[in-house]
Amino acid sequence: MKNIFLILSTLSLIILFSCKDLIVTEPESNLNVEDFEAAWNRINDVYPYLEFKKINWDSIYNVYRPLAETAQGDEFFLVLRDFLAELKDGHVYYRTRGGGEVYPYYPQRHFKDRHTYSPFVVRKYFDKELRLTESASVEYEILPGNIGYAFLSDFHNTYLIDEFPGVLEYLKTTRGIILDIRQKRGGNYQNIEAVVTRFLTEPLERNDAYTYGEKLVLPPFQPSGPFQYTNPVVVLINGSTFSAGEFTTEILKQLPNVTAVGDTTGGGSVGGGDESLFVLPSGKSIEIGFTDFRRYDGLPWEWLGVPPDIRIEQTEADILAGRDRQLEYAIELLK
Repeated sequence: MKNIFLILSTLSLIILFSCKDLIVTEPESNLNVEDFEAAWNRINDVYPYLEFKKINWDSIYNVYRPLAETAQGDEFFLVLRDFLAELKDGHVYYRTRGGGEVYPYYPQRHFKDRHTYSPFVVRKYFDKELRLTESASVEYEILPGNIGYAFLSDFHNTYLIDEFPGVLEYLKTTRGIILDIRQKRGGNYQNIEAVVTRFLTEPLERNDAYTYGEKLVLPPFQPSGPFQYTNPVVVLINGSTFSAGEFTTEILKQLPNVTAVGDTTGGGSVGGGDESLFVLPSGKSIEIGFTDFRRYDGLPWEWLGVPPDIRIEQTEADILAGRDRQLEYAIELLK
């Protein structure tokens, strides 16, 4: 009985102190307004396209500040989503409590073309199984007629720096190469450079870029690697080609032996690297780029995209019928 009494007394103390902790601990502070103010100011200070997109940022403040004030719990994530979507920028995102990235906006050209490419349809044009690099970032092989093909699926990490040289070595005796970067989104600048510099025969001036409104002074691209591929090249693009894929296309389009075929890219040119991730007072974070990359004609490809040299429309119906009209055109161009 004494043991039972001791156990019950101990449990009572645990419950008492637990309840006391619950009662005296201050509830978690609501920092929604502080988060909103910090996000609005960050965008106002660094985002390069407010004027270009004709966004009245003060008006946006007046709409969303009251919503931030009245949001309860996770409702603020919905306010934040809609607020960031006003930028209409496919690079902008916020992170959820679990660390997931939520992109409030996707370009309309992406939605138009997201189902107009299929690797299964592409593979039907080959008489052998395609090769894969170790990371599976490049799928490549030689088409009938000695035409090289490489689908670049990943510009992240250092995959292309490490693996593209081997791909080009395999394709170096072909009469031409099709670089397929349809459906290609983001990635890092080093991978872009690893690809484009293998096709240069002389230095190429970089396209203009501005950080916090200041023009960056960068050295020209230089030819790299044990050999330069100088035969004709077709770059396949569509509305789901975005960011790093657009960057690669815009650079390669400056070369006399390169032709871009397909449809206008998605239109995402803002950059910023690690510094573009901005932590709000509550610990939530948002991704807001601050570098304005331009096409060689001086215009940003943000919203505008990179247009093809030859426009070949492709639809989901084409893919469902087992045809890739853009690939077919590229093959005929290189025959």
